[in-house]
Amino acid sequence: MTPPRLIATDLDGTTVRTDYTVSERTVKAFARVERAGAMLVMVTGRPPRWIHPVADAVGHRGVAICANGALVYDLHTEQVIGAHLMTSEALRSAIEVLAKALPGLGFAVEYEDGIRYAHDYELSGWDSERSEHSVGLEELISRPAAKLLARHPELDSDELLAEAAELVGDVVLPTHSNGRRLIEMSAPGVSKATTLARLCDEHGIDAAEVAAFGDMPNDLPMLMWAGRSYAVANAHPEVLAAVDVTVAANDDDGVARTIEELFPE
Repeated sequence: MTPPRLIATDLDGTTVRTDYTVSERTVKAFARVERAGAMLVMVTGRPPRWIHPVADAVGHRGVAICANGALVYDLHTEQVIGAHLMTSEALRSAIEVLAKALPGLGFAVEYEDGIRYAHDYELSGWDSERSEHSVGLEELISRPAAKLLARHPELDSDELLAEAAELVGDVVLPTHSNGRRLIEMSAPGVSKATTLARLCDEHGIDAAEVAAFGDMPNDLPMLMWAGRSYAVANAHPEVLAAVDVTVAANDDDGVARTIEELFPE
């Protein structure tokens, strides 16, 4: 089998382990991709502010597509080099419709340079100590943004995604990357797949020459676009049903093992 010219991989739940570390085997596998003359692209829902630990772990190799396709980030320089943002008008429209239809929903907005939360947004995880970024609605939608986040007190992410797609799918592109009552929304037509396709076009790489790895619904557009699609064993059921091949779980270095097979040395 001819090795791919580009490896596109999600981070959390795919190459990053459950304890948020990147294994030494994965670091070595990523280096193998570049030694073979292929391109390495990390394609993630993470914003740039959450990329530094991974960039550090992998020796600042490659390019990252962040915020589900909204931002392109150079891992060598740790600078945003491309942006596909939501307008203030789209933010306002999506928030107004969702807030009316789903009482209790809290909102946050990710910009190129950081995040802001509505006063009623439920903080959790890495942002749980960042309440100083809480603002009112008008400030929240005052400028173009990479991503709109919405968290519900009860509905899980699959239920939220179905509701949002029906309510605001013509204004934003909803998806989710976890089951923690949270959905993420991008500008219409902006996904991991569209930004990866644009990057590949710039480098003269066809979809058939791309191998992509993922685990959650926000990875599906990328996995469906790539010539070879892989899901880790711990992936969401919809992802497992959609891909060409299932590999070992993230905690068992499934992506690294597959890269070793694709690029034998």
